[in-house]
Amino acid sequence: MNITDPELVELARTAARNAYAPYSKFRVGSAVVTKDGRVFTGSNIENAAYPSSVCAEANAITTAAAEGARRIQTVAVACIDGASEADAYPCGNCRQIMNEFKVQKVIVTTGTGEIHQHTLAELLPHGFRLT
Repeated sequence: MNITDPELVELARTAARNAYAPYSKFRVGSAVVTKDGRVFTGSNIENAAYPSSVCAEANAITTAAAEGARRIQTVAVACIDGASEADAYPCGNCRQIMNEFKVQKVIVTTGTGEIHQHTLAELLPHGFRLT
């Protein structure tokens, strides 16, 4: 599938609307493109036991991995806080998951609706990798 960055961001925004966030009301969505062009989405799924919650980025990447993907080319993240957008930078755990799957580009949205692109190296300069 050949998808543009704006289309990927819109998929992330749609996934954010489907998030299960009854506690924080901070709904996050992610859309990822695998090296072979497949697209997967995920949203955050909260749990009353906060450590059991799942981030949107982790949800999308692990779904891709469950379908056989081992390389993720691009990750887009969008967040809806209440009725408006909020900054959507990935947490440290998600950055390390992205490192595991050798993500090349990370697209994030801001509360003002801006879209920023980063390399994973910019967001995780000294990520841990065994190989």
